Amino acid sequence: MREQVCLYMCPYARFQSAMFDSDTLIVAYHPERGEPRGSRRCGTDLQQAGLGDCIDCNVCVQVCPTGIDIRKGLQYECIACSACIDGCNEIMDKMNYPRGLIDYTTENAALGNPQRILRPRVMVYAAILLILCGSVLTNLLQRIPLELDVIRDRNTLYRETREGLIENVYKLKILNMDEQAHRYMLTADGIDGLKLVLDEPVIEVRAGTVQQFIARIQADEFNLEDRSVSISFHLQAADANHLQTSEEARFVGPGKN
Repeated sequence: MREQVCLYMCPYARFQSAMFDSDTLIVAYHPERGEPRGSRRCGTDLQQAGLGDCIDCNVCVQVCPTGIDIRKGLQYECIACSACIDGCNEIMDKMNYPRGLIDYTTENAALGNPQRILRPRVMVYAAILLILCGSVLTNLLQRIPLELDVIRDRNTLYRETREGLIENVYKLKILNMDEQAHRYMLTADGIDGLKLVLDEPVIEVRAGTVQQFIARIQADEFNLEDRSVSISFHLQAADANHLQTSEEARFVGPGKN
C-alpha cells in the first residue's frame, strides 16, 4: 500500500518533472563506474574480471519505497528520498569501494558540462516562494483573533410576539482566539426598526474559549420587503477597538401580500 500511495497518490512525483532542468539535483546512478555489473568476491581485481563497481546486489531496489531500479535512469516515481544512496554506500563500504556509485548530481555534471546555480527557473521559483511567504505573513499580521458564527433556529421559521412583532431566534457562537478575556457588544442591522433582544447586553468570553448564547431579532411586519431578508450581526470588543467582526444571516417573516 505504501508503494501504491507513492506511485499514484503522492503529487510530488507528478509535478517534479515539470520543475526539473539540466542543473537540478537528482538521485543518479553512475553507469560509467558501475558497469558492467556482476557478483564477485571481496578483493577481486575488477580490471582482470572486467567488472564495474556495482555488484548487482539489488539493495538499491529493495530499500526504494516505490520499488524502482535507479540504475535504469531517473524515473518519475522517484521521490528523491536517498534511501538507495544510503544502501549502496553501505555495500561500497563492505566491498572497500569508494562511495558515490549512487549519489546526488545533475544531468550537466554527469555529462561533464558546466553547471549554473542562478538560472531563470530558480529565480522564478524564488520569486513565487517569496510572494507566498509574504502573503502568509500578511494574513498572520492582519488576522483578527475573533470569530462569530450565526445559526438560525430551524425549529420554527418565525413567531409573533405580544407586541405584534415578527421574531426570529438565532444561536450565536463567539470564538475568542486572543490570549486574554474580552467583553463584547453585539448589534444588528438590515431592517428598519430592527430590535435585538439579548439576555445580557455585554458578553464576556474567556481567552481561547467558545461562548454560545441566544439572540432574538424582532421586526415590524410592515418593514419586511420579502419573506426572507438579509441582516448583519456586528460584534465588537468593548475593551479593544481592533477586535470586531460581522456575520450575515437571514430573517424570515410572512412578507407583504
